[in-house]
Amino acid sequence: MFRQVPNALTASRLLLAGVFFAMLAYYQNEGGRGHGDVLWLNSALIIYLVALVTDFLDGYLARRWKVEGVFGRVVDPFVDKVLVLGSFIFFAGKNFTVPWISPEGFRQSVTTITGVVPWMVVVILARELLVTSLRGSMEEMGEAFGAQLSGKLKMGFQSVTILVILIFVNYRDRLDDGLLRDATLLRDICIWGTLAITVASGIMYVQKAVALFHKHGQIRP
Repeated sequence: MFRQVPNALTASRLLLAGVFFAMLAYYQNEGGRGHGDVLWLNSALIIYLVALVTDFLDGYLARRWKVEGVFGRVVDPFVDKVLVLGSFIFFAGKNFTVPWISPEGFRQSVTTITGVVPWMVVVILARELLVTSLRGSMEEMGEAFGAQLSGKLKMGFQSVTILVILIFVNYRDRLDDGLLRDATLLRDICIWGTLAITVASGIMYVQKAVALFHKHGQIRP
């Protein structure tokens, strides 16, 4: 019985991710056509918080009850990546855009209220695809290529940044100009910090892979 609880929590997080994305997909900022009711964002924030709790609990319970298995090792990081990558994709999408209007009243450009733009998502996605490819190559050679500390820190930063962005988007209309500037600065620091540790983590994995390739004679010094 105990063995199934962590796995059930992991599976439930995948379902929560689906509901979370549905909320983000249905919401649209008032700057465009669609549904700008903040209720959707409030609901998305609650669902994301529940997903974070289950992410902690499934690993904690699996270790405490000594029921770690293949399902958790494979599905847990998969669900984490789905939730993180999906969140950033939505944050860079049209649902969170606002038009920038010139003083003359002309629409000049479009910006996101989340602070996330498409190239940032490309960087995050590219890192994940690269590390996954390297992990597959290493395991074919019989080398362990599990998660490093930098990878765990990266996931932690990404998860916190998503939470910060959700809170910012939920409450930005209630802040005065001074608090809005501070909140925007905090949001941007989190985003750029996440990008920095994502790139740094990817470089560390590449360095480890190159060393292993040298070891197996795949790369000549």
